[in-house]
Amino acid sequence: MRRLSILAGALLTISALFTSCRDTEEKTVEKEVIVREVPVEKEVKTPEEADEREGILERTAKKVDNKVNKEIDKEIDKIGDDN
Repeated sequence: MRRLSILAGALLTISALFTSCRDTEEKTVEKEVIVREVPVEKEVKTPEEADEREGILERTAKKVDNKVNKEIDKEIDKIGDDN
């Protein structure tokens, strides 16, 4: 009886291993994929539209960049031209 239960368990285990790893035709059905190109961004025509498209970080970075450039220009003018 013990030998029969071990044999049945081994047979069940082996059959489960082979059936779970087998590829069936139902799983490998190829699907047709259609890719469409969609334009995402429209062209900016006016500066106002360009400002609207920019986020808060871009606008802030431009303002800071302008202030830094002005300060750099002032320091360069203070030092003078070495040539």
